[in-house]
Amino acid sequence: MADQINSLEELNEVAGGETIVDIEAPREPVRDELGRSYATGKRKDAVARVWIKPGSGKVVVNGKDQDKYFARPVLQLILRQPFQVAGVEGEFDVYATVKGGGLTGQAGAVKHGISKALQLYEPSLRAPLKAAGFLTRDSRVVERKKYGKRKARRSFQFSKR
Repeated sequence: MADQINSLEELNEVAGGETIVDIEAPREPVRDELGRSYATGKRKDAVARVWIKPGSGKVVVNGKDQDKYFARPVLQLILRQPFQVAGVEGEFDVYATVKGGGLTGQAGAVKHGISKALQLYEPSLRAPLKAAGFLTRDSRVVERKKYGKRKARRSFQFSKR
């Protein structure tokens, strides 16, 4: 026990004076040869493939304008959220194809895809998108139906007589 280390200087001498610093490299933008970023978004049973590129803010979903595909204003609001949080409203064109689920799930999937594609296109936007929770996949899905029940938990109506 004679060579007991009592201070940081002594520890540094024993370690040989080496300093190991693991600094994470800054993220690089991920873009294809056409200057687009691609990401996949998911919500419930819906899966969206999303491409973004600099433009005028036009959003095309399954070949239709967003106003035609997502007719409800609430769903259009959901699609605009990532751009508002990142502060880049009207700066990117979005092309998305989405399959499965209903309209609300599809809107959530496109929103998730837009958020992921934005942070790939411009890594500095990752912090506000992550803070808003847009990069996390919402893992809630419909619970399966159980036997002896009408739905997952709902029982058949009880009749006393």
